[in-house]
Amino acid sequence: MTPDLQRMEWMPSPPLAPVDGPLDLDHLSRMTLGDAELKQEVLAMFAEQAIRLVAAMAAMPADAGALAHKLKGSARGIGAFAVADAAASLETAIRTGHSRPDAFAVLKEAVAEVRAAIEAILKH
Repeated sequence: MTPDLQRMEWMPSPPLAPVDGPLDLDHLSRMTLGDAELKQEVLAMFAEQAIRLVAAMAAMPADAGALAHKLKGSARGIGAFAVADAAASLETAIRTGHSRPDAFAVLKEAVAEVRAAIEAILKH
């Protein structure tokens, strides 16, 4: 008996090489199915979430690793790969106890860059 196979549309993975700018707009477009209104909504939600999570992580509470993990997933979803990488580095720093302040500073900078890019997109 042969199982029925459905044809799935191929979706490329995020780029292995860094993209120019803090947002991979092609990835964002794929994730929002090319819907401009959805793109605007997702970007606005991410910008708010990112600032809340960074503020919550500032004192390095017990759940800082989980907060960094949450930010990492959201960032990957919209194509903010520098934020995702910085959040992953902070997760590692928290887990190992090494360079937490440095990793947090890098994350804050990456979030600031992506939020500036989002502001510019939302103004248009």
